Amino acid sequence: MKNQIQIILVYLLQFYGCLRDNRQYREREEMATQREQEKIILNQILNMNDYDSRIRPAGTNTSEGATNIAVNLMIRSVDKIDDVKMEYSVQITFRQKWIDDRLVYIDKLSPMLKDQDRIKYLTITDPSRVWMPDTFFRNERQGRMHKVLVPNLYVRIFPDGTVLYSIRVSLTLTCAMNLKLYPMDRQRCPMQIASYGWATDDLVYMWKIDDPVQISSGISLPRFVIEKYSSDYCNVKTTTGEYSCLRMLLTLKREFSYYMLTIYVPTCMLVIVSWFNFWIDPKAVPARVALGVTTLLTMSTKTASINNSLPPVAYTKAVDVWTNGCIFFVFFALLEYTAVNAAARSDAKRLAQKLKDGKQRSDNVYCELSLLPKKSRNTIAYWLARFPSRAKKIDVLSRIIFPILFASFNCIYWSHYLYKEKLSEEEDS
Repeated sequence: MKNQIQIILVYLLQFYGCLRDNRQYREREEMATQREQEKIILNQILNMNDYDSRIRPAGTNTSEGATNIAVNLMIRSVDKIDDVKMEYSVQITFRQKWIDDRLVYIDKLSPMLKDQDRIKYLTITDPSRVWMPDTFFRNERQGRMHKVLVPNLYVRIFPDGTVLYSIRVSLTLTCAMNLKLYPMDRQRCPMQIASYGWATDDLVYMWKIDDPVQISSGISLPRFVIEKYSSDYCNVKTTTGEYSCLRMLLTLKREFSYYMLTIYVPTCMLVIVSWFNFWIDPKAVPARVALGVTTLLTMSTKTASINNSLPPVAYTKAVDVWTNGCIFFVFFALLEYTAVNAAARSDAKRLAQKLKDGKQRSDNVYCELSLLPKKSRNTIAYWLARFPSRAKKIDVLSRIIFPILFASFNCIYWSHYLYKEKLSEEEDS
């Protein structure tokens, strides 16, 4: 009995193995049949005797109207934004879709493959085999296709004649920047897509209805933040006709924290350091002159480095107002010592003259003054009277006036440009 059960189990295992091998054989046969079917269909629809890739497809419903090209793109990365050259570099996946009724093959599918929907589309990697729109980027400066390890493109042909062309490219595009609010600005950088030779009577571009522009998650820019992106149309008229054009607008907000730490804080500290002159003894000429000249030269070098990172423009930028204001305060802090030095020399001459006149005259003057009626004295004047020399009075007044003026400059500067930045944000929204 035990032997019979073992024999039955062996037969069952062999039967199961036969069924499995038979199923795998049928699947391989179907796959072979599918690949053969794809080859046959490609040879039929791309036959050079029947299909001419130089002729554009007919319009909607096989009319003689314009061919409609549906476009969408995905921004894979934003590599560089150059303020000096006013350009930005971006890597995108660019897709175009249109209908070519000459490539319809739904009636050529075998009943078995058609019922099972095994062939959803045919893929080729040679775009020259089918008609292609003459698309170009109007504001492109440089561009390249990616060919590692193979050319990063494909053409998909669907059974109803729809053609999808997808390619990965890297582009350097122009971006006319307005730097009046720099570094509190936001830039709107366009990407313009158009036909080079086909007018609107022959070729019309349109954005894909759903998600015409996509941005890859995780894009991080060192000095900018992508605030938003939009898509619209920008048809152009020339002497040769009107051409269809699409425009993608990328709004970039500059990261202000970087510039606060590298421009505003250091220059503000230089201005404050220049005020140390007011606490140094006027007789210490080398120390006061060295400190004043050093801060002025450092401020000038900082301003030059900022200007070197920006293009020469015909208008005043926000950072120009700030740096020139700081240079103004540093320069007048140095100029203040000139007044202090002149006042010190004058005080020395007056003191020498008093000593020369003698003690008797000083007593007489004292008696005459003592007979005059007392006058109410101003608080500031009374406070300044505590300092005998005019040089010391100038230094003391500078310790108060310079910080007050610089604080006032800060209030006016930040209130004005932050208001302008807010208006720019509202206009953009």
